[in-house]
Amino acid sequence: MHTANPSAIIQPPYLKKGDKIAITCPAKKLPKPMTDAITLLQSWGLEVVLGETIEASYHQFAGDDDLRARDMQRFVNDDSIKAIIAARGGYGTIRMIDKVDFSLLAQNPKWLVGFSDITLLHAHLLSNYNLQTIHGQMPVNIPDASTKSLQTLKNALFGYEITYHCKSHGLNRAGQSAGILIGGNLSLLIASLGSVSDFNYDGKILFIEDVGEYLYAIDRMIRTLDRAGKLKKLTGLIVGGFTEVKDNDIPFGQTVEEIVMDVVKNYGYPVCFDFPAGHVPDNRALVLGKTLNMTVETDGAVISYL
Repeated sequence: MHTANPSAIIQPPYLKKGDKIAITCPAKKLPKPMTDAITLLQSWGLEVVLGETIEASYHQFAGDDDLRARDMQRFVNDDSIKAIIAARGGYGTIRMIDKVDFSLLAQNPKWLVGFSDITLLHAHLLSNYNLQTIHGQMPVNIPDASTKSLQTLKNALFGYEITYHCKSHGLNRAGQSAGILIGGNLSLLIASLGSVSDFNYDGKILFIEDVGEYLYAIDRMIRTLDRAGKLKKLTGLIVGGFTEVKDNDIPFGQTVEEIVMDVVKNYGYPVCFDFPAGHVPDNRALVLGKTLNMTVETDGAVISYL
């Protein structure tokens, strides 16, 4: 298991007009063409290259595991491609990730963009190659995405300033801290535990989000992270959207926020709830692997990159 430290972190070159970017599908297949996404990326001055997986279908996946791995490998290897964007999440990245050799990214770094199932790739690239990646909107979500979320994706890709002001939340824990940002989808963080994609959480700021989970399952996952020693030595915790949360016939009795605070109540770091990221239209971009400042006060929170 690797520990990312600030001096070893690799920041891929920011994009500029005329750059080539690739869209590939490492998980679930696309339900429809990505016309809006391609138009948007072209309007930013980027040349869009589409992988074979964009039109591929194998059961619920965008082609079989070998095809999805081969598509990713093609864009990892191609020096002319400056960013790789996952078309969508769903399920399937864990089936193909070990078939891809990402080591070339250490010498020729490029941005990887996505969220949800793509959390596994974020974790893997940070753990093994100290590579920064972008947790942000994907092509399948762009028709429903907020204008602000798309602007933040552009800001992250092109290297513009990123600062977020969050509304206050009754369960926020005040404080100030800085640390490398890690995280993503809670279910996928659990899926990476003890694997080659797992990483050291100590001294980091953790971001979590999830969708469609039962309250008891969220409770179990948070407690699993804690029992694995992942939450104790964080420097901060940012909780994004937990959407379409389900409950059983006999109510669980706690909200997501109450579940989280119950587990981390004895730790001293700041906690920010309701951050606009995750399975929400206003899914603001976050650069994982980059040092983040967070200040949480009673009237809100400010989250910004150094």
